[in-house]
Order: sequence, then C-alpha cells, then structure tokens
Amino acid sequence: MCYSAQILQSVRKLYRELGIRLDYAEAQRLFERRLDEPGISISRGFEANFDEPSNAEERCIKAAIDAHRERAATRLEQELFAQKTRLAGAARALEAKPTKKAREDQRIATNKIDSLTSKLADLRRSDPKPRDNRIFPFMYAGVIVAAGGERLLTPMRYFCRPAGKPAHYDKKYPGLYNARRDNLERFWADQFGRDHAVLVVDSFYENVQRHAMEHRALSVGEAPENVVLQFTPEPPQTMLVACLWSHWTDGREPDGREPDVRGFAAITDEPPPDVAAAGHDRCIVNLKPEHLDLWLQPRGRASAELQALLSDRAIPVFQHAALQAA
Repeated sequence: MCYSAQILQSVRKLYRELGIRLDYAEAQRLFERRLDEPGISISRGFEANFDEPSNAEERCIKAAIDAHRERAATRLEQELFAQKTRLAGAARALEAKPTKKAREDQRIATNKIDSLTSKLADLRRSDPKPRDNRIFPFMYAGVIVAAGGERLLTPMRYFCRPAGKPAHYDKKYPGLYNARRDNLERFWADQFGRDHAVLVVDSFYENVQRHAMEHRALSVGEAPENVVLQFTPEPPQTMLVACLWSHWTDGREPDGREPDVRGFAAITDEPPPDVAAAGHDRCIVNLKPEHLDLWLQPRGRASAELQALLSDRAIPVFQHAALQAA
C-alpha cells in the first residue's frame, strides 16, 4: 500500500512540462470551505501555488489561505498561553510541596509548549520545505484530470469514498487511498472507465517488515519490526501514477447532510523485482507519458484497452532507503 508520496503539484512547472492549468473554481471552493471546517488538511505544496497571486482568482484564494492561517495561529496561541499558565502553576506547586501530579503537569506542559511553539513557527514560515509536498491519506492534494478539453490540476482528498456508498466506508475500508488493479472491475467498477486521474510523483513510501526486507524468517521469539522505506526512481524522474477518483454526495436534503467529498485513490499492482526484493508486495502504476490523455479520457474505451495502458507502463529502477523503524 502506498501510504505516502512525495508529489509534484506546482502548476507553473506542470504547465511547462504537461500543459496543465489550475482548477480555480474547485480550489476556491475548498479553501473557503476550510474556513468553516478547519479540520480539512490541505497539502502546503498545493497552497504554495497561491503564495504570489497574479490574478483575481489567486488573490481571492490567497485571502482564504491567510484567513485560515490567522485563525489557526490564534488557536495555537491560546493553547500555548494555557500551557504556560499550567507550567507556572506546576512550578509553584512543586515549590510548596512536590507531588506526582505537579511533576506530571510540569512534564506535560513542557512537552506541549515545545510542540505548540514548533507548530506556530511552521505555520508562519515562508520558506518551502520538501515535506510540503509529501501527502498522506485524507490530505487534499493536486491531481490531474481532464475537463473541457484541458488537463487541469484540481485538489482532491487522498482517500476515495466511492459515490453511492455510505459515509462509514471511510472507517469500514481504511485502505481506500489505494485501488488494487485486480479489483478495478469489481469494487471500483463505477470509477474504472469513467473517472480517472493522474498524480505526479517523485517518490513514494511503504511500510515493510524488517525480516522480509532482509530476506529471512523471524527468529524464535523475535517480534515483527516495521520499517518505512522511501522508493525513488533511478535516475530521478517524475512518475505519472494512474488514479481513480469519485465525487461523493449523500443525496439527502440540505439540513444535516454530510459534506460532499472529491477523493482519489492510486492504483497499485504487483511490484517490479526491485520493490519486491525490498520486501513489499504492491507498487503504484507508473503510466508512460504517451498514455496520459488516453488514461484521463477513458469513457467509451473498452476495459481491455484501459488495462493495456496499465500493463504498458514506464517502470524505472527504484532505489530505496529506510527512513525509520516504527
């Protein structure tokens, strides 16, 4: 399962390389919606498209981003003040009579102050970081779709709740950020051949078991250990990862309805030899550039033709490096 990826979502670069234009209407809708639903997570790399607005649409979106950050900073500052007050109270209590509760309050407040200070600094920074373009499930990021005869970069959630299914599918099927190729014509039948997208990926991350990575059986009494591997093409190159997407609505009356969700899932298949040798049993599907428009415009094409695009893929050699043990 590709649980995380380092992606390219700079519309200026994508326009130069692939003729991609920005879906201003959907971007504005999402950023303004986040003002009412601050829990929505949007990739900072996608937000960076509006750091230096050059037209009315971009200025409107930038205003929504700035308003969200100001509100987020206020919430963090209020919590930081509360934790500093808690820390001061714990210090006074320890001077009067050391207790387990006071020591615990001191420890918790100190840790939270460090965390909140770091979050505030990160929120207010202006310099880009590589992690700005690393996405995780349920985060909104820019994917490419075809609309009105154009290739558009549009924001979607990295988790695809299929249209027509109940909202609890998010919990019932926690792996819906990926779509297995061998299930495209069953579980994903309403999306496959209809709603296709492409994610531009620089590298991707997988969880593997250390003993599988080292090609050995577990020792007696040894507990499985998880390792996070980052897979990067060699030589470095961007990958056009085949995706499905869906626009989910609950179909009920406006009062009390669930918010609509546009989400995508990356298609995975059997791994190439170098990914399998690293201990992982799935891999995202990397389309050949000449198949981009064929994949993005699937309607009217036979399943066999679409499956052939997934088979005739661009498969680079992957290097991998362990990031951390979980």
